Amino acid sequence: MKFNRHLNLDGAHAFLSPSKHSWITYDDKKLEDVYANWRASQLGTELHELAAKLINLGVKLPKINKTLNMYVNDAIGFRMSTEVCLFYSVNAFGTADSISFKNNFLRIHDLKNGRTQASIKQLEIYTALFCLEYNFKPRDIDIELRLYQLDEVRVENPDPDNILFIMDRIVNFDKRINEIKD
Repeated sequence: MKFNRHLNLDGAHAFLSPSKHSWITYDDKKLEDVYANWRASQLGTELHELAAKLINLGVKLPKINKTLNMYVNDAIGFRMSTEVCLFYSVNAFGTADSISFKNNFLRIHDLKNGRTQASIKQLEIYTALFCLEYNFKPRDIDIELRLYQLDEVRVENPDPDNILFIMDRIVNFDKRINEIKD
């Protein structure tokens, strides 16, 4: 038999996918809720791509208190790089939405489009990965983390001891995972 080829779907994932088969048990309400969350995730990906393009092109948005506008304008104003991978190992890495390091000052911003309040922990992990990759001690640099969500900006200066703790976890857990792999 010659099977149909669907080249336009290469790399795509269906919502009603066989590999994520739990949808078989959904009622209509559960389907609607899960689909709404899936769409929000899709929108988040598209917003991140748009934000990165705007920042990289230096296109500022109108100065209004909207999440995307504040995020884009701040990243441009602080001359930040977008979508930067911070790498410790194949077991521990992540991509910061926007980041800059100038004059011993680390700045990491994260754009969130969900309704559930995001945790600053993700940005602290990016900070730890940055320190590990570029060999900085958290106590020797200034750090500002910003979460952009629900038309607000949450600004934090993390405790260096928390970053050191996360760095230690990354190093130890990476070592343990490699032992398990062997």
